[in-house]
Amino acid sequence: MQNRLSASLKNTELWLLGIGGTLVAINLTLALRDYGAFTSFYITFLFFITIYILLKEKYHKLTLESGIFSSCLGTLLILLVFINSTSQINITFVPSLLPLMSGFSFALLASGCKGLKQYRKELLILGFLTTRNLLLIYNIDISLITAKFSTAILWYTGFQVSRSGLIINLPTGSVEVYFGCSGIYMIVDILSLAVLFIFMFNLSLQQKILVPVIAATLGFIINGFRVSLMAILVAQGDKQAFQYWHQGDGSQIFSVIATLFFGCFCWFLLNRNERGNQTTIDSSR
Repeated sequence: MQNRLSASLKNTELWLLGIGGTLVAINLTLALRDYGAFTSFYITFLFFITIYILLKEKYHKLTLESGIFSSCLGTLLILLVFINSTSQINITFVPSLLPLMSGFSFALLASGCKGLKQYRKELLILGFLTTRNLLLIYNIDISLITAKFSTAILWYTGFQVSRSGLIINLPTGSVEVYFGCSGIYMIVDILSLAVLFIFMFNLSLQQKILVPVIAATLGFIINGFRVSLMAILVAQGDKQAFQYWHQGDGSQIFSVIATLFFGCFCWFLLNRNERGNQTTIDSSR
């Protein structure tokens, strides 16, 4: 009897592993198909890797027991994910919901409605991934704020600059800050990394609030410097350099810089927490 239960549990785990792997593959494919950028693919991949690590840490504590209703509902949701992966549904927000829908359906199949609380962190992570996708679809235009900030940078660094709406004017040329250059994509990407950092490490409530604020601020400021650089290049008449920093490989360098700055901040925060914990241990001895 015990051998049968063990074999049944093992078969259940294999089925869940196969279904989970398939759902991850579908979401990675959709990230590349619907948003057309490798950045979305990599970030989606990082989100699922984080979820895998969290599940692996508490694997032996999970209760894998689902009822008929939960299994049917989970199967229905998985079918909807499969249908959307093969034929795009003409509803804008549906693809954005697929990460959360995938995680919710998998949790229902694995542990039923009563066991959903076991996957609270994982579902919250997928919830943010869904929110991120929605932000990329429903464009939040901060172009005017970026234009004002970049104009201020140029003015404080000694350039004769003026602004007319979204257009930054220098004596020998001008640039218009379109939505794509507003920095919203960089901000959302750095915020995504901030969310993963919050879930992966033990932070205080104050730090959990501070981390996304710093992430968004870094993304905005560094993109502001990028726009300022492009305005200078246009004023100098250097079209080749402008294209490099605008649409070429140079456009990714500022994202890397923002990520490195944010990584340094996270490293500083972890070191500070470690020193604080060590001081607490030493004082208690």
